Amino acid sequence: MSDVMVRAEQVCKDFGHVQVLKGIDLEVLNGEVMCVIGPSGSGKSTFLRCINHLEKVNAGRLYVDGRLIGYREHGGKLHELKEREVAAQRKDIGMVFQRFNLFPHMTALENVMEAPQRVKGEPASVVRTRAEELMERVGLAAKMRSYPAQLSGGQQQRVAIARALAMQPKLMLFDEPTSALDPELVGEVLDVMRDLAREGMTMIVVTHEMGFAREVGDSLVFMDDGIVVEKGSPREVLTNPQHERTKLFLSKVL
Repeated sequence: MSDVMVRAEQVCKDFGHVQVLKGIDLEVLNGEVMCVIGPSGSGKSTFLRCINHLEKVNAGRLYVDGRLIGYREHGGKLHELKEREVAAQRKDIGMVFQRFNLFPHMTALENVMEAPQRVKGEPASVVRTRAEELMERVGLAAKMRSYPAQLSGGQQQRVAIARALAMQPKLMLFDEPTSALDPELVGEVLDVMRDLAREGMTMIVVTHEMGFAREVGDSLVFMDDGIVVEKGSPREVLTNPQHERTKLFLSKVL
């Protein structure tokens, strides 16, 4: 296993004539928790979606655990992988979205079991045992047979985290996982993420939760207008930002 879990080299992404990512260079080490902050429209979520090829990059390269994501390089040129090959790469990358995207017709436990069975073809008995352990781990052992509509937003998001973990990923991506939640439900989701960090899971977390970034993050990245403006330890960036743009942003959110 490489020491570097994620490496971005000059990653660019356009939507039509709008350049959303303008040459992102970043490294995330194995076991690191990187928090990404910045104003709306700065490219944070787009960058996250490029890491598992939900968005295709227009230029640059993204590697996860040493493997080029979404493309094969041949003779200096990039050739896009087939959907089946991309899906195989995504097995190693768990993603948790703002919206929980649970299957409404399945119980919480069935939601967690679905991908390992369907995508990896694992036996139901093995998957069920793992899914039950994960539901316990996110504090929802009593809700295994509940349907999403019977769960609070915080509970649904914890099921979504368990579902991502059921694939046994090397990397977890969190795209503002608490932004759709009522304030009093935010803590229960952040607690699960804290536990994951303590266990050494490599995580990239796009967040507005500055307290979480300061407490749990190993590194903090401030993005604006499609570029990385500043990167450092969370305490350094939050208490002593070097760039005027970072200072202005933090003056409004802290």
